[in-house]
Amino acid sequence: MDLQLQGRVIQILEEQSGQGKNGTWRKRDFILEIPGKYPRKVCITQWGENIDTQAVQQNAEVTVSIDIQSREYKGNWY
Repeated sequence: MDLQLQGRVIQILEEQSGQGKNGTWRKRDFILEIPGKYPRKVCITQWGENIDTQAVQQNAEVTVSIDIQSREYKGNWY
């Protein structure tokens, strides 16, 4: 299920990378401010080659497609 959000990039966090059971991974988070009477801030995570192919710029107005998911770990959902 993909949802779309529109807003302004207010902060770009440092890229992170590491090794997992499926090989090397990379991710970068950025903060999107959604306009409205009470503006909301949402942390968006880019994974893998999307970091390079869909680069975001500070203060850019963007539309992002997001996939929301949760997972269970030891009886708790995150």
